[in-house]
Amino acid sequence: MKNIVVLVSGSGTNLQRILDTIDNGEIQNAKVSLIVADRECYGLERAKNHHIENVLIPRGKNFSSELSKVIPENTDLIVLAGFLSILKPEFCENWNGKIINIHPALLPKYGGKGMWGMNVHNAIIEAKEKESGATVHFVTPGIDEGQAILQKSFEVTENDTPETLAQKVHLVEYEIFPIAINKVLGN
Repeated sequence: MKNIVVLVSGSGTNLQRILDTIDNGEIQNAKVSLIVADRECYGLERAKNHHIENVLIPRGKNFSSELSKVIPENTDLIVLAGFLSILKPEFCENWNGKIINIHPALLPKYGGKGMWGMNVHNAIIEAKEKESGATVHFVTPGIDEGQAILQKSFEVTENDTPETLAQKVHLVEYEIFPIAINKVLGN
């Protein structure tokens, strides 16, 4: 059984999708052994509802070192699911190849500092892009610079708004996240 640690900052809808796909067998031979949040959020409630060990480590300059103290040694994969803090380069290097993130755009476009959530969708609409999507990628010291594991795109229509893009991206994220997790875990 592979051990997954999930890092969250918000409502935890992608966390819930991971938990559901473990329960239904879509993600195989794995369990979420720990959920870590960098702020009070509903993701912690989801952890409690599923009886999963959870920790709140407040954002700040010591976040990565505090995180290192709580992650079990037998962790096979760290999944950033709507996680907004930046991890220190040393942390990323220590867990190289074992940290993944989901990003609400087709990287390398619309990645990097400040490119999260509605900021991404607003930028895509303003640039009049013809497509958008989501990317699951490895986490490296450079923000959103890690190798893509899986991407899926969809057409951006002239009627799309940042809000409709967010809805479409969420559906794509729900589809590709479990597939990417299985791939990284070797399932």
